[in-house]
Amino acid sequence: MSTKNPTQENKMGVMPVNRLLLNMSIPIMISMLVQALYNVVDSWYVSQLSQDALNAVSLAFPVQNLMISVGVGTGVGINALLSKSLGEKKQEKADAAAANGMFLALLSGLVFLVLGLGFCRLFFTVQTDEAAIINYGQSYMAICCGCSVGLFVQITYERLLQATGRTFYSMITQALGAIVNIILDPIMIFGLLGFPRLEVAGAALATVIGQTAACLLSVYINQTRNKDIHLTFRGFRPNPAIIRRIYSVGVPSIIMSSIGSVMVFGMNKILISFTTAATAVFGVYFKLQSFIFMPVFGLNNGMVPIVAYNYGARKPERILKTVRLSVCYAVGIMIAGFAAFQLFAPELMSLFQAEEDASGEFISIGSAALRTISFSFPLAGFGIVAGSMFQALGHGFLSLTVSVVRQLVILLPTAFLLSRLRGLALVWWAFPIAELFAVVLSSFFLLYVYRREVKPLFQRLPDGPARYRL
Repeated sequence: MSTKNPTQENKMGVMPVNRLLLNMSIPIMISMLVQALYNVVDSWYVSQLSQDALNAVSLAFPVQNLMISVGVGTGVGINALLSKSLGEKKQEKADAAAANGMFLALLSGLVFLVLGLGFCRLFFTVQTDEAAIINYGQSYMAICCGCSVGLFVQITYERLLQATGRTFYSMITQALGAIVNIILDPIMIFGLLGFPRLEVAGAALATVIGQTAACLLSVYINQTRNKDIHLTFRGFRPNPAIIRRIYSVGVPSIIMSSIGSVMVFGMNKILISFTTAATAVFGVYFKLQSFIFMPVFGLNNGMVPIVAYNYGARKPERILKTVRLSVCYAVGIMIAGFAAFQLFAPELMSLFQAEEDASGEFISIGSAALRTISFSFPLAGFGIVAGSMFQALGHGFLSLTVSVVRQLVILLPTAFLLSRLRGLALVWWAFPIAELFAVVLSSFFLLYVYRREVKPLFQRLPDGPARYRL
């Protein structure tokens, strides 16, 4: 048992907000940038095999995104309940949230093991009839899904570290997984140092080995360094009430992120009707944009427990200051990303050009895509922070609504119509159009959440509700 003084305030309730936000977020942002580097390096190695290999990995992205969505979405639910419980000084409830969250991680790994081994070939045959792409994709996805338990346990343990403010340790575990991936990729893809040449299957194997390494380290750190949670499975039984609380926030987040898989699947169907180079471009875009979006997601991962903790501790001024600062930082990062994509689009795409693309079609399509889609980046910065605030305060359904409207109601139908009107070049404008609709909707929801959840907290303060406004 921990000897920590139960009256001692967690740093999320007392540290100056700007310093706290940076202290919580920067380690996560660094680890996510390492993850983004891995994603780019992984795709670069695969692109050296052939464009078919790059296409296979690109078409597999929706399934990988779905696995991450389930893991991260469940983690969001765990974080919200755990941080709120710590803010309310309810230790047993916080410990139960952690234990039930780990049970859900193991269950998720089992589900994807069954789905991956049973349906991976079907997943590729409904997207293309190219035998090389199907074979590459099947071998890649079977390994990623069949060995996914390491991913789910890793994500859950990292969320426990983030929920208690130990983001530095979370950075170490994520960085380890990415570094192991980067080292093993060329060895297993091309058969170096005496290993057999496994090609795309080697990329998948390097991925799951990296995830497993990060998983083991995160387990060790939580058991030895995380004194705010007493995680034990002795006599454990799943608690339906706690699982419902976790998923009341987590399921909307899972669905919201999973909608991205549906969107990517739909976009791939639209793009492949023009040329297979277009789907390869779309896959590369997602790898490159991760350098921009991952730091913002890291910022949000640091923001959510701060908001949830201070909501439980009834400190509304800290909630609002955290959200304001997060919006400023997120939009600033996105503006930098917009500038990079506008200035260096051809150079970025040339990194992934296959040798057989002598015509330059890949770079031509890709440059237009990067420059057009990047107009949505500053808008997305605001929307991502707003969605995270909804989740932290228990309104995950609002985030889900915004995501459905952006990706399914606006983006996919708009992309389809533009593809029929003016061809491939106009399709990419569906992204800025959809993001504009999302910002308007998020603004309305943000005002609603402020009035319902945050403003009433000011009634307990001497200065009343007028002290702080959105």
